[in-house]
Amino acid sequence: MNISITTATLNDVIAITALTQELGYSATEAQTQEWLSYILNSKTHRVMVAVSGKALCGWIVVEKRISLEAGFKAEITGLVVNTQYRRVGVGNQLVQAAQVWATNLGLARLSVHSNITRDASHVFYQSLAFVLKKTSHNYEKVL
Repeated sequence: MNISITTATLNDVIAITALTQELGYSATEAQTQEWLSYILNSKTHRVMVAVSGKALCGWIVVEKRISLEAGFKAEITGLVVNTQYRRVGVGNQLVQAAQVWATNLGLARLSVHSNITRDASHVFYQSLAFVLKKTSHNYEKVL
């Protein structure tokens, strides 16, 4: 299977929205367009898509982050691969592209958070040499 990884564009909104919904999120096309536009204009984010022929089969968002306790790192904040393209290397290629982006920025660490219920993603990340560092609760307050 021939897969190419490229930077996302606003022309990808419909396909990105469909994949986001496949993952279980309810983002609309209008929301996706707004958020994608912001991320594409950010100096600390990169959105890349995997394309097979004319089909957009996956996307990844990686962000340059900083914290006072650990310094700079790259973090995968989203990764989706269409169910028809799973287990054929698409996710691996997207993560590799994120690693290249992070390395080019001089970042030495790449992290990712994965919902405890997504067992397949845990196996996937561990197969790519990610090491489980901790588990945590995620709190949110609506403002």
